[in-house]
Amino acid sequence: MPILKLPESVMRVNNKKRAVLLLAGAALLIYLLWLVFRPVEIVAAHNKNGYSDVLVKNFPFTHKGKINWWLENRAMLKEKYNVPNPDKDGSFWVTFFLFGEGYKKDKIDERLCFDEIKSELRCIDKKAVLTVGSSQGNQAFFRVNKGKYILRNNGKIDKVE
Repeated sequence: MPILKLPESVMRVNNKKRAVLLLAGAALLIYLLWLVFRPVEIVAAHNKNGYSDVLVKNFPFTHKGKINWWLENRAMLKEKYNVPNPDKDGSFWVTFFLFGEGYKKDKIDERLCFDEIKSELRCIDKKAVLTVGSSQGNQAFFRVNKGKYILRNNGKIDKVE
């Protein structure tokens, strides 16, 4: 049975297409890796009566990534930003908000405003990406989008229904 041989011009086109696809795939892979591994940027932290609002850029995408980021960075947050700032009874709430387009001036329902900022530009869009709380018993719990998790005393994180 004879082997079918493609013309050389067809082979060159296929090689060029293959090279373009490989280059595009490599560029996409590099971009996705950059998105996943870029460092979280903390823009500001606002504390009031056991509640802390932390404004961030480049926060992890997944529930696990967000919770792990908190666990790995809570000592740094306490040292640099006094977050969490527990209430008198030891409980606290920390909510991480995407900073987005920065501070805005309109005080509308969809925005969170910070009274300590003495400027028209003192509000952000309410785009919470993680809330961490702790009761007096020091058991931490997390709210990520619609998912709820609890950090057990043995270090295990369980999803709560």
